[in-house]
Amino acid sequence: MKIFLYRSIIGILIGSFLSIIVTSCIIYFGHLHVINGESFLKNSFSFIFCGWFLIVSSLYFELESLRLSQQTALHFVTVIVLYFILSLGIGWIPFEWKSIIISVAIFIAIYIVIWVCHYLYFKKLANKMNEGLKKM
Repeated sequence: MKIFLYRSIIGILIGSFLSIIVTSCIIYFGHLHVINGESFLKNSFSFIFCGWFLIVSSLYFELESLRLSQQTALHFVTVIVLYFILSLGIGWIPFEWKSIIISVAIFIAIYIVIWVCHYLYFKKLANKMNEGLKKM
């Protein structure tokens, strides 16, 4: 429960930070002097929720009773379903087949790159730890 609360706070903070960055970029690069309050709140809370579920869903990888493939499948399904419900619901992705298919392809590509980077990092870390234990 402690880890869940910690990750929840981290996810909310990351989502809030991204919301501020994106809003600032839209104002600055879009040369807007005023933004729509309703749109700002909708997008800010969406960023916060997105940050929360992306960070909290990584708890699947803490379940030692599951194999890595099961953890990855659960995480992937959770993240893709929640992200696309959210992004289609608030309009980040237009509700058109072409846009949805392109977005899913980009999402999967980014997910694979991030997953492989994490896998290689933790594999290297495990090898370092094993070498350190052998020296003892």
